[in-house]
Amino acid sequence: MLHISASYTDLYQLTMAQVYFKTKPKSEAVFDYYFRNNPFGSGYSIFAGLGNILEILENLRFTNEDIDYLKIHGFEADFLEYLRDFRFRGRIFSSAEGDIVFPNRPILQVEGNIMEVQIVETVLLNILNFQTLIATKASRIRHSAGDKFLLDMGLRRAHATGGYYATRAAAIGGFDSTSNVKAAEDFNIPASGTMAHSFIQSYENELQAFQDFARIRTKKCVLLVDTYNTLKSGVPNAITVAKQMESRGDLLFGVRLDSGDLAYLAKETRKLLDNAELKYVKIVASNQLDEYVIKSLNEQHAPIDIFGVGTNLVTGKPDAALDGVYKLSEYNGEPRIKLSENIIKVSLPSKKQVYRMIDENGMFYGADAIGLASEEGISKMLHPFDATKNLELQRFQKEALLEKVMEKGKTVIAKREVSEIAEYSKKRLAMLPEEYKRFQNPHTYKIGLSEQLKTIRDKLVSGHSF
Repeated sequence: MLHISASYTDLYQLTMAQVYFKTKPKSEAVFDYYFRNNPFGSGYSIFAGLGNILEILENLRFTNEDIDYLKIHGFEADFLEYLRDFRFRGRIFSSAEGDIVFPNRPILQVEGNIMEVQIVETVLLNILNFQTLIATKASRIRHSAGDKFLLDMGLRRAHATGGYYATRAAAIGGFDSTSNVKAAEDFNIPASGTMAHSFIQSYENELQAFQDFARIRTKKCVLLVDTYNTLKSGVPNAITVAKQMESRGDLLFGVRLDSGDLAYLAKETRKLLDNAELKYVKIVASNQLDEYVIKSLNEQHAPIDIFGVGTNLVTGKPDAALDGVYKLSEYNGEPRIKLSENIIKVSLPSKKQVYRMIDENGMFYGADAIGLASEEGISKMLHPFDATKNLELQRFQKEALLEKVMEKGKTVIAKREVSEIAEYSKKRLAMLPEEYKRFQNPHTYKIGLSEQLKTIRDKLVSGHSF
């Protein structure tokens, strides 16, 4: 994993921490992580990044170089000594990584010393917001692709080292493989690759380029056929090489289309391959693919076996960021709230638990209820702001979603491989009704409050009214 030290934070986290250090070093706080809107107009999101953030927090330290650098920003010597020995010793409750999550409900809750929980905010938001964004994009692409093979090939277009974590998140969201060697190695994700146009251009002719490549790359050999002319040059030359490979006891794995009318070219390429008795050769398509393009290609019955997705996946296009936030909900055992003229930005106080309603068919009903962590049994959930709306909960099975994942700065859950997280996510997504997965006007998943939590929130709102 990429090394991250404790200076991977915003300066204001440290300036606030120094004040806490001077004025209330023993204070305890609880923060909630959540986001306000699903990205991409989606009806759901996929929670990703938890495994990374737990590992980062377990090992978070200020290096000697970090301390030397902070001296120039005017931090006092005793606070710098505190930072030199800094460790995160807090407790975290979280949704399971890979689970289906929704806006305006706690996804992760951090408890501990006020300085510690403040300093870790930035890295937590940085990792969770990005990976949840990309995992959600990947899930939407998987929904469009059906059972077709999906290859992440976006590292070169990613936002610097964000491409590393994008690969992990894409796998959680349903991608099968990646071109990213470092991430494949670190996260045990299958690695795949083809060839570049420059390889073919370096030869005097396309056929010789294909022949040399196929002679050395005998397994999983994929030939890029659009450098000059896909149907008049690339595919015919690929067929010639495929026959040569057969004579040696090898098989051409596939041909790749990277430009032009992909639906038309795929159909014509399939005809040429089949007529040459090369029905086993797969067709790979790339070039600015996303969930909508792939949906269109499948609706046109384009005979594409593998989709290679790059820029639109790893940059989270068009949204580019998840609006995840980290808000104080309790301080020294007392509930806290943040108010706003925009009611959706009013935070929820106190330590909480979130319950998912499961219907009689074992499916998600479409409602999560937020209650106090101390509550035993919630019989009704109330709309956060509309007093006329509520839902009786007695008929549902209630699944508690926030589990303890870290205690005293140590991870207390078993480490899961990315493939395990992806399989869990697939199972959870299968429990979500189709109306929440559609691309146009998906159903809105209901988020409600218990009567006790709403009473505390409303009391705090009234107490801060002017």
